[in-house]
Amino acid sequence: MAALQKRRHYSVLVLLFMLLGTLWEAGAGQIHYSIPEELDKVSFVGNIAKDLGLEPRELAERGVRIVPKGRTQLFALNPRSGSLVTAGRIDREELCAQSEPCLVSFNILVEDKLNLYPVEVEIVDINDNAPRFLREELEVKIIENAALSSRFPLMEVYDPDVGVNSLQGFKLSGNSHFSVDVPSEANGPKYPELVLERALDREREAIHRLVLTAMDGGDPVRSGVARILVTVLDANDNAPVFTQSVYRVSVPENLPVGTPVVSVNARDQDEGAHAEVTYSFVRITEKISKTFCLNVLTGEISTSANLDYEDSSFYELDVEARDRPGLQDRAKVLISILDVNDNVPEVVVTSGSTSVAESTPPGTVIVLFQVYDRDSGLNGLVTCSISRSLPFELEKSVDNYYRLVTNTVLDREQVSLYNITVTATDKGMPSLSTEMLISLNVADINDNPPAFPHTSYSVYLPENNPRGASIFSVTAHDPDSHENAQVTYSLAEDTIQGGPLSSYISISSDTGVLYALRSFDCEQFHDLQLRVIASDSGDPPLSSNVSLSIFVLDQNDNTPEILYPAFPTDGSTGVELAPRSAEPGYLVTKVVAVDRDSGQNAWLSYRLLKASESGLFAVGLHTGEVRTARALLDRDALKQTLVVAVQDHGQPPLSATVTLTVAVADSLPDVLADLGSLEVPHDSDASGLTLYLVVAVAAVSCVFLAFVIVLLALRLRRWQRSHVLQASGGVPAGLPASHFVGVDGVQAFLQTYSHEISLTADSRSHVIFPQPNYADTLISQESCEKSEPLLIQEDFCKEQDSLVQ
Repeated sequence: MAALQKRRHYSVLVLLFMLLGTLWEAGAGQIHYSIPEELDKVSFVGNIAKDLGLEPRELAERGVRIVPKGRTQLFALNPRSGSLVTAGRIDREELCAQSEPCLVSFNILVEDKLNLYPVEVEIVDINDNAPRFLREELEVKIIENAALSSRFPLMEVYDPDVGVNSLQGFKLSGNSHFSVDVPSEANGPKYPELVLERALDREREAIHRLVLTAMDGGDPVRSGVARILVTVLDANDNAPVFTQSVYRVSVPENLPVGTPVVSVNARDQDEGAHAEVTYSFVRITEKISKTFCLNVLTGEISTSANLDYEDSSFYELDVEARDRPGLQDRAKVLISILDVNDNVPEVVVTSGSTSVAESTPPGTVIVLFQVYDRDSGLNGLVTCSISRSLPFELEKSVDNYYRLVTNTVLDREQVSLYNITVTATDKGMPSLSTEMLISLNVADINDNPPAFPHTSYSVYLPENNPRGASIFSVTAHDPDSHENAQVTYSLAEDTIQGGPLSSYISISSDTGVLYALRSFDCEQFHDLQLRVIASDSGDPPLSSNVSLSIFVLDQNDNTPEILYPAFPTDGSTGVELAPRSAEPGYLVTKVVAVDRDSGQNAWLSYRLLKASESGLFAVGLHTGEVRTARALLDRDALKQTLVVAVQDHGQPPLSATVTLTVAVADSLPDVLADLGSLEVPHDSDASGLTLYLVVAVAAVSCVFLAFVIVLLALRLRRWQRSHVLQASGGVPAGLPASHFVGVDGVQAFLQTYSHEISLTADSRSHVIFPQPNYADTLISQESCEKSEPLLIQEDFCKEQDSLVQ
């Protein structure tokens, strides 16, 4: 039943404290809650989501968390309800001792915005501790002649609670000789004193047994009990008396162990054994007993452990002086600890990132950290700084928090890693400092396209290259990293002579090596213009291009081609005519040749490789003209065979040859008379037909002579009939008068004619007649089908066709 009432009482207190916390928050600039101590774990403290203006689900989404100021986590966040709850049982006395009010401060961090909200929770005391005596039994010796109203200090009574729950009064068991009284002190432990109300008489009652009860003001009331044994002594008129009731001393915290702090002194007016005084601590805790020691004979107080201002800055000691009979006196020793700058500042990173994109705008928060110094005053004032050469700066936030922010745009290609040293320095003398290293990687973005080292490239490739051969390599560099720096190569689409560029050239997408997909011919094209594209693998990808010119170098791969004299398509051989009256230097014919190569590979030179008679003909070195080297003699053969070589200037040189047949005669009858002596070039396969060919040529010549005589007779007869023409002195139509000369009334041709006789392996002769040749040269390709102004030609051709058949 009592437990149920206690729980109801706690519930009422929780509601009351929540209401007070809400009112406090409305009037203050920070979030404030108030809860009683000793609440169960996960007990409700306040609706932190509502106070932050957030929905409960946003606590986890926005990374809301508690940043404690101490090492103990007393509270936690309930992400479902959005409330602040206790992380365990909270003991106000353990946190704040006798301090009032007991406030626990921490910060709420909203991670996505790196905003801090200070929160303060007041821990309200409940009556959970009963008053407690340091000793449950105490012996007090009182001289029998002690004066009335004499006071005798008793043991300390301590109640950790505060306010009405702390110690409120004492009750002494029924005894007419004594009463209990407490000196008025505002805070701290109570020191009850036993007051003598009636004179003592040792002979009547030597021992008095008392029960002292200490009570607090809580509901319900808690109490503590101590038993006091009063022994009545014989008279000792004088008690020891301290020279000072209060001893005050200040010492620095870096005082060495064993150093005397202060000496207390008490004097006793008695003599002998009653004047021997010993000293002892009256109020002593475990902490004080480990920090200070007291010489019981001299009263000297010295340190027994290192002092720490940050642990405790003030000590209050009660020293008792007692003589042998038991008379005593007490004095207070107040020891103030002076702060010394012996603590270096500490830097604690609350939140931050180890990587930042290079596109981050200025003012972006990188790291949020806190600095603090356990010292006080100027020794505890801390300033933070970083190198000014870095693109960062520090911004002061709430409490001792700092933000590390960017002050300019970062560039990973210039600096990819920053080692930022944060120096925290206090203002003590001498000042102490600490350094914290923050390593920050600059993440790459695709902000640089691949770059070629040159704006254009020229490649010189000899023609007739093998297919698939590597002809050139291009490389583009991308200063970005990872996939942003992975470069792939390609060719811009284009056409060459109506075909796609990809059928001529290919490129490796990974290495940039160009390959020829076909063998190039300088005679087809001399150069190729293409564009190489380099693209990275970023998102979005960036690219650049460069022009590439491929020049095809000529090689001597074409032999000279002879255009004239050209070989007839029917296999016949042309014959050139040279009159016997030709002077030295007479132009017989001209060899015309070309070379499809270029440069010096196409420079041609001509030379006489073979001749029937040496020294008769000469060939122009650069012109190819065949001229007589001397005058022709009667003994020179009618048929002259010349082999002319045409050679280029390539390396190695290439050449071609042509065989010329030159007939030496002054007139057509001479040619026909000696035609049988002409030897037609033949190959080894036609050697058996030579005899038959000679016979056929002789027969054809005889027939031809007969035909010419008949034809002349017919023409003479027609001339006689055309008296009209003779009377007018005219000539046959289409012929100039200079072509005829009158001999015995008959006009004869003065024009020189050349005859070309071709002997073939099938015993057929190809006779071309007549054809005027003003250069004294008969071209073998021309046939008799070409129209001539002479009427004799038509008849001759018809007759010849029937004769050949």
